[in-house]
Amino acid sequence: MPELSPKELPAIEAVPAVQWNALVGDDHPFLRHEFLHALEASGAVSRTTGWTPRHLTLWRGDSLVGVMPHYHKTHSNGEYVFDWAWADAWERAGGCYYPKGLTAIPFSPVPGPRLALAGNVDPLAAREVLAEAWERSGLSSWHLLFAEDKEVDAWLEARPGLLVRHGVQFQWRDRGYGDFDGFLASLNSKRRKAIRRERRLVAGQGLTLHRLEGEAIGDQDLAHFFRCYEITYLERGRHGYLNLDFFRRLQRAMPEALLLIQARLEEQPVAAALCLQGSRTLYGRYWGSEVMADSLHFEACYYQGIEHCLRSGLTCFDPGTQGEHKLLRGFAPRRLRSLHYIADPRLRAAVVGFCDEERRHVEAYCRAAERALPFREGAEE
Repeated sequence: MPELSPKELPAIEAVPAVQWNALVGDDHPFLRHEFLHALEASGAVSRTTGWTPRHLTLWRGDSLVGVMPHYHKTHSNGEYVFDWAWADAWERAGGCYYPKGLTAIPFSPVPGPRLALAGNVDPLAAREVLAEAWERSGLSSWHLLFAEDKEVDAWLEARPGLLVRHGVQFQWRDRGYGDFDGFLASLNSKRRKAIRRERRLVAGQGLTLHRLEGEAIGDQDLAHFFRCYEITYLERGRHGYLNLDFFRRLQRAMPEALLLIQARLEEQPVAAALCLQGSRTLYGRYWGSEVMADSLHFEACYYQGIEHCLRSGLTCFDPGTQGEHKLLRGFAPRRLRSLHYIADPRLRAAVVGFCDEERRHVEAYCRAAERALPFREGAEE
């Protein structure tokens, strides 16, 4: 059997979508060719924006047998496992941290697979070939973000010297609730009453919520969503990472993966949350509102998503970054690990200490978060 040969792609379109998607499947929409192509074709991901595509692929002769999204970065924006402190320390010491290598989904802190292989490829051999490629690249570092646990373990088997960084996100999982009332019944009385009160507040302001899927999302719906998305970023003094062209490309190329949650006032849309969905998981990603409305964010971004999962048979809801307000609404902490290759031993030594200290803080935070979950014990009160 021919040996595995690594190859960098300067753009996702360098390989046909059917070949890429045959390896990645449809469980995780962010790894699909259509999603990655929309990022590049819209200009959101490019050399100009500091995300130069260098997708890593494996070949046996003319057959594509492995794919992994990969970028050369000239900054650390849009990653959500941030290493600005490492870069600053190294550059003050006279080093050059950028460009660096990054395997992640741009602007999308969602756990999932990163390396997809054909069934007849030895996973250990594949990772050894890819590791040799980025170790020879001359870059300061390589970073693997938001990979699934089994993939992190597989990389550590191939390269035990990779540094591990710990983090935490919050996810909702269906425990056989049946419907939203069943979910509420699993919570303690205080939280159950609080959620019902929040939902009544939204309705009492004259707001109605509507879930649009796939081709039911019209051009005007998407344009309104984008205005709301931009408002979220303009409130922080800048534009969003993504543009309307990106979202339109998603709408055309993979409509079945889109869920738009729209809030309306007197039949006019005033707020929106756009989610993506795979075969098992709903991913809450983009939100914005033209109005100030009590509890609307919780309704549109959390409760509507939970209802959708329960009605659609999705077992997991990943609502995005940050946590405490999610924790109180039944989203449990999930430990995450990222992996980091640091070429220079001096910088590596400093990063080891940083990661060890951060791990202790994350462990303590997760223990406290677990204790704060609002689920009741024993029989319903």
